[in-house]
Amino acid sequence: MDNEETLHGTVEDIIYSNSDNGYTVFSVENDEKSFVCVGTAPDIHAGENIKITGNWINHSTYGTQFQILYYEKTMPTTLDGIEKYLASGIIRGIGRKTAKKIVERFGENTFYVIEEKPERLVEIRGINYERAVKINNDFCQQNSMRSTMLFLQNFGVTPSYAIRIFKKYKEKTITVVKNNPYKLADDIHGVGFKMADKIAASSGFSPNSPERLKSGVKYVLNQASLDGHVYLPLEILIQKTSETLGIDSETVKNVLSELQLDRQIWQDKNDCEHRVYMNVFYQAEVFVAKKLLELCINSEVHDEEYCYSHIKKAEIKTGIKLDKTQIEAVIEAINKGVLVITGGPGTGKTTIINTIITLLEDDGKEIILTAPTGRAAKRMTEATGREAYTIHRVLGINYVSEDKGRQVFEKNEDYPIEADAIIVDESSMVDILLMSNLLKAVREGTKLILVGDVDQLPSVGAGNVLKDIIQSGVISVVRLTKVFRQALESAIIMNAHRINNGQVPVVNEKNTDFFLVKRANSADAVATLKELIIKRLPNFSQCDPFNDIQVLTPMRKGQLGVYELNKYLQEALNPPDKNKKEKVFKNFVFRQGDKVMQIKNNYNTEWKLYKRGILIDTGLGVFNGDSGIIEDISDRNETVTVSFDDGKKVVYDFARLDEIELSYAVTIHKSQGSEYPVVIIPLISGPPMLLSRNLLYTAVTRAKKLAVIVGLLDTIKRMVDNNRETNRYSTLDLRLKNIYDFINQ
Repeated sequence: MDNEETLHGTVEDIIYSNSDNGYTVFSVENDEKSFVCVGTAPDIHAGENIKITGNWINHSTYGTQFQILYYEKTMPTTLDGIEKYLASGIIRGIGRKTAKKIVERFGENTFYVIEEKPERLVEIRGINYERAVKINNDFCQQNSMRSTMLFLQNFGVTPSYAIRIFKKYKEKTITVVKNNPYKLADDIHGVGFKMADKIAASSGFSPNSPERLKSGVKYVLNQASLDGHVYLPLEILIQKTSETLGIDSETVKNVLSELQLDRQIWQDKNDCEHRVYMNVFYQAEVFVAKKLLELCINSEVHDEEYCYSHIKKAEIKTGIKLDKTQIEAVIEAINKGVLVITGGPGTGKTTIINTIITLLEDDGKEIILTAPTGRAAKRMTEATGREAYTIHRVLGINYVSEDKGRQVFEKNEDYPIEADAIIVDESSMVDILLMSNLLKAVREGTKLILVGDVDQLPSVGAGNVLKDIIQSGVISVVRLTKVFRQALESAIIMNAHRINNGQVPVVNEKNTDFFLVKRANSADAVATLKELIIKRLPNFSQCDPFNDIQVLTPMRKGQLGVYELNKYLQEALNPPDKNKKEKVFKNFVFRQGDKVMQIKNNYNTEWKLYKRGILIDTGLGVFNGDSGIIEDISDRNETVTVSFDDGKKVVYDFARLDEIELSYAVTIHKSQGSEYPVVIIPLISGPPMLLSRNLLYTAVTRAKKLAVIVGLLDTIKRMVDNNRETNRYSTLDLRLKNIYDFINQ
């Protein structure tokens, strides 16, 4: 940064320190002045000499402060500095009086005595041998942390990441980094291959070192999983790895063999394709296929008279008359161990779910209702009148310290979910790892009913689970195609089905809930969005601009992408105010009152649930797609508090703000499982892969009362015509077929 400065001085006093994230407020004195520093500095203590690089900031409450970017420190050399350092509380067992006695006795040799000759401390009245050993241990540990932080900063590692690394490896940190910096990418959340590669290059690691090559292959496979792929074909993996690492294809093949021997990847060869999986995804796919078929085999079949008599009772109780397809779905639910119910909006999925619930409850069965996200679970609760939970909540999450991306749940094969039936709504959103963990907790004899719209976008995570299960042809599936009379009155629902059938939606009819506002360029579209949100739509439908309207866009970048739209909409819906706290993070401003969304799974994040100001529950885990409002920003604690839609509150360290982003506008993909009163979709232009039929279909089906497209009819037509689905490399359907054929041969 242009305004960076480097200052020198002595630490006077520690004003505030957060042991969890290392955030520290402390005063520094030099020959010129005394000033306050803020930032991540976990091992700063009074009396130390310090060199700080950073910039001056103006805090509305605390005035001028120096924001730390990097720092170096040395042990104090003056007697006064040594005494102040020892008296700071850094070493347990040494207070002010004892510090004074030690310095008076050993003078400038104090640190040498504590580190090298601790037995001499017994010369001080009140210090016995046992206490002397403890003082020595504490002092050496502080030295270890100091040298480690300085060592990591030499490689450009920020203090916030340095403290994460030190907490993981403690005094072994320098050894681990020197021997294999790529281990950081495997072990520590937030430290990816690129950061590890930068450290390795600075440490003199060879570009062809085995550690780099192995980590690079895993990086390419993990990046592919972020695009939804469970595996990569060998030739594509070789090409991408060669480009990423700058190595030849033969070297990549050799590395793959080593990784397979290490059981980190799995290679699956057949006549058609040579596939390469990260081992965790391969194991998950194999397990899901086996478990689904086991649940099918162990189902209890009832005769026709039993089924129809129970359905009749349920119809009388609910007051709903089922049609032929719905009756078929309920019978399948009674008789099958696993059932998929799929259909578009208005086809009666909720009616079937409610009938199945009534029927099973009347039979004394215990039912669990669940969905992948908090919003989807909330919708399920509203639709059924029974409490629904997120899948993660049903499984329960155990804390796993710093294990990157690893999920450990309380419910598993040994401690299964206590239920006779589990109904999963919005199943198209469930990825292969989450499905694997869910099935591990499903005991033998439990019914599994998967409900979802297979024509929507697939899960954000790796896999194409619902579609693969349906395509396998070996699991019972009920497809709902009839749109019921009540739904026919909604242009949103009718147009969703038109889009899905390859027809252009009908817009701007009288008394419609589906509009097209024609705009030919991005600048006009952005201005129209603001006008619609602030004025036109609230006047037209009495909706609340902040809470009821959601902008959905296909893109992340560009004038109509989420980054730019969020800046623009934040200015319109939550403008700067002297009473609202702010935090600048990268290119964004987070402001008190902002709408935000969690954009990655974090299984170790603690949440707290309050009711009328009273803490009623705590737990772990915040997940991709969870939405909320920024309730508070604390510069002193360096935290942002978010209140999520389900009432949970989460406190984020400033170092973890890359886990959330503004959500006045979100990508269509991120909107899955959610439903909003009013949806606005800007559609001017974009690449074919982002302008597809199922993307438009998914966006339209998110609207509950009103859907407005701002853009060009020609773009809508191109999206309807573009029925190519993004290819996902997954093999769950093949595994289901192969295992089924083996069982039945």
